[in-house]
Amino acid sequence: MTTPFPFTAVVGQDDLRLALLLNAVSPSVGGVLVRGEKGTAKSTAVRALTSLLPEVAVVPGCRFSCDPASPDSGCPDGPHDGGGGGASRPARMVELPVGASEDRLVGALDIERALAEGVKAFEPGLLAAAHRGILYVDEVNLLHDHLVDLLLDAAAMGASYVEREGVSVRHAARFLLVGTMNPEEGELRPQLLDRFGLTVEVSASREPDQRVEVVRRRLAYDDDPAGFAARWADEEAAVRQRIVAARELLPSVRLGDGALRQIAATCAAFEVDGMRADIVMARTATALAAWAGRTDVLAEDVRQAALLALPHRRRRNPFDAPGLDEDKLDETLEEFSGDDDPDPDGDGGGPGGAVVTAAGRGAGGDGADAARPAEGEGEPAPGGAGEQSPVRAAEPFRAKVLSVPGIGEGVAGRRSRARTEHGRTTGARRPQGTLTKLHLAATVQAAAPHQRARGRSGRGLVVRRDDLRQATREGREGNLVLFVVDASGSMAARQRMSAVKGAVLSLLLDAYQRRDKVGLVTFRGSAADVALPPTSSVDAAAARLESLPTGGRTPLAAGLLKAHDVLRVERLRDPARRALVVVVTDGRATGGPEPVAMASRAARLFAADGIASVVVDCESGPVRLGLAGRLAGELGGTAVTLDELRADSIAGLVKDVQRRAA
Repeated sequence: MTTPFPFTAVVGQDDLRLALLLNAVSPSVGGVLVRGEKGTAKSTAVRALTSLLPEVAVVPGCRFSCDPASPDSGCPDGPHDGGGGGASRPARMVELPVGASEDRLVGALDIERALAEGVKAFEPGLLAAAHRGILYVDEVNLLHDHLVDLLLDAAAMGASYVEREGVSVRHAARFLLVGTMNPEEGELRPQLLDRFGLTVEVSASREPDQRVEVVRRRLAYDDDPAGFAARWADEEAAVRQRIVAARELLPSVRLGDGALRQIAATCAAFEVDGMRADIVMARTATALAAWAGRTDVLAEDVRQAALLALPHRRRRNPFDAPGLDEDKLDETLEEFSGDDDPDPDGDGGGPGGAVVTAAGRGAGGDGADAARPAEGEGEPAPGGAGEQSPVRAAEPFRAKVLSVPGIGEGVAGRRSRARTEHGRTTGARRPQGTLTKLHLAATVQAAAPHQRARGRSGRGLVVRRDDLRQATREGREGNLVLFVVDASGSMAARQRMSAVKGAVLSLLLDAYQRRDKVGLVTFRGSAADVALPPTSSVDAAAARLESLPTGGRTPLAAGLLKAHDVLRVERLRDPARRALVVVVTDGRATGGPEPVAMASRAARLFAADGIASVVVDCESGPVRLGLAGRLAGELGGTAVTLDELRADSIAGLVKDVQRRAA
């Protein structure tokens, strides 16, 4: 077994270390979400925490790690004798893979034995293995939403429930939940963010000396893991003893009315939804006092608790960056401070305590100014000539639902019809591999004709494996929405780019809500660029869109060919995910040799491959050439105007009614 990297040897990341230690002291804080760029020791710090946790006493032979002093009365391996002896083992860290199934997470029932013998043959999942330890989810933002819901529900209730066709199993599942994520790869929904107790932002240090120390320690660990760990053993033991002492002190910590009022006032001042933030802040402040060796919660504990518990709860939409105005925080604490509280700018350290303050998050500017009056379409932009300043996007709106026709089999989402593990039951089939969703009626129907031949004499139905039927279900899948945006001079000449960006931003917001991957291809001048390769981060797409310059000719063919190449590569990486191409243009083609003919040939490639496409027609003015409509026909897709793209558009509703009538 590989020797873990010592927790005390992790350089920097004070907020991360403190948040993990507070959860080790008081698991009721609710876990930690660690956000940060790649290569910042997120996983290293989490895995290192395991060696600091005290050993746990367990009932011998219990697969659910029951405490012999107070065993779970509903344990599937029970009942246990509460007065019996126990065994000790190290606390576990269980890792949940991104591609795990629901049965792997919560456990699985043997359906065949349950039907034929009436027994609850249950195979525990990862939630049972993590009980009284750590459940670690790397790249939690890439985990399927229904799995995130399941593990967060278990973390909140302290128990896991498995229901399969009238047979149910419940077992205790209390664990320290830690998730790590890189925001560049996509965000969690605000509802899920709120379920994590604390969040910390980590980034690589820009100080050369600290970076040198990180490299030095890592190389030393790689050369001799056991020897490196031995050099830090005394500090590790001291921190472990301090965790035990803080746990013992925790019930004695007093949360006074003054501190509680500061907590409530802070949550109200930052307009945090619900009451979960108040409760998490109270538990965190109490754990901070215990960690510092105090029995009273002070204003400095409340301040630190706010910095850890509130930033991610202030995120209102997917394009908001989490953060907290520390000046406003200090003003609120000062206004509601009591006479017995110290200055909120105190050092926050108790005896031997770490001095930890969250980095300030300054508010960003309002973005680029509005563009200058647009230049004409006829001016080429070699080497950036004729390029205009980026235009700010118009206010986003609720977009009309665009979907891929047919039925897919991609990852669960909320856009197009697909065969999924969740949804309405549409039929039954023989299971391929492990049975996960039993179709009871079809199973009984398959077994019924053979009862006499199988010697059935009693009431029970004799069911064999060949009789089992898997339910087929239809739900929704997430797609790859690839935006192909015309950034040429013709788009800017009529002051349309602001409206166009607003429309794309609206579609990005819709893609976020429907759990799609997104990509962005732009074309202008004489070439096309992949502004953003396919990703789950709509935030990144919105940022690239906001800084998109305009000007020059319209190389429509280059844009379509670049998009087709992106889709070809993406099909090799993720063949089950279907694509939806959204071309945002007025349909003009002026860049490159034979621009109109080349654009027509490029469009027909999409139609030949059966790629679903929508053309957002940006043409305006009293005289319309209908070029975008022609392009949609060659793509094998449909065309919508900017007005029809709005979900509440009268024109769009009329067109939908006419289409249905036809």
